[in-house]
Amino acid sequence: MAIDDISALIGRVSLKDRGAFSALYRQTSPKLFAICLRILRDRAEAEEALQEIYIKVWQRADRYAAGETNPVPWLSAIARNHAIDQLRARKPVANTIDEAYDLADSAPDPEKSAIIKAEGRKIDNCMAELEADRADAVRKAYVEGLSYQELAELFGTPLNTMRTWLRRSLLKLRECMER
Repeated sequence: MAIDDISALIGRVSLKDRGAFSALYRQTSPKLFAICLRILRDRAEAEEALQEIYIKVWQRADRYAAGETNPVPWLSAIARNHAIDQLRARKPVANTIDEAYDLADSAPDPEKSAIIKAEGRKIDNCMAELEADRADAVRKAYVEGLSYQELAELFGTPLNTMRTWLRRSLLKLRECMER
């Protein structure tokens, strides 16, 4: 979706147009979810943050200055700031003894390190089973946070084809990881 289209949707959302809000969510939520997931590193927390972000967008859409600001960075800034606030809020208050203990024992557990490395190798092996362009699209979507639209333009494919690529690739990865 073009920048002007997203900007127009935000304008309609400022008028409390539910259809525009739904369309805005469909077009921008993958990118904003990727931002939340990258910062929070917890899927459930990122999903909850995404809901709260869209509540803020609904409430603050009238503050968006169409024509002066690109809508994607505006939405991304809302998501990034909210996720950072969530991250800060989750840090438990610890007394100095707990903090000293955490600092003293900062070496990773050898068993956990081995498990993480094995999982990493398994993911790499499963990614290698995908076609090169499909694997690249998965990386760009779920690691770099590119939207479906950005991926479709990058790979020169229709939007629905890109969605199909990603859905089928994720199913193949799930099957491979379960073996």
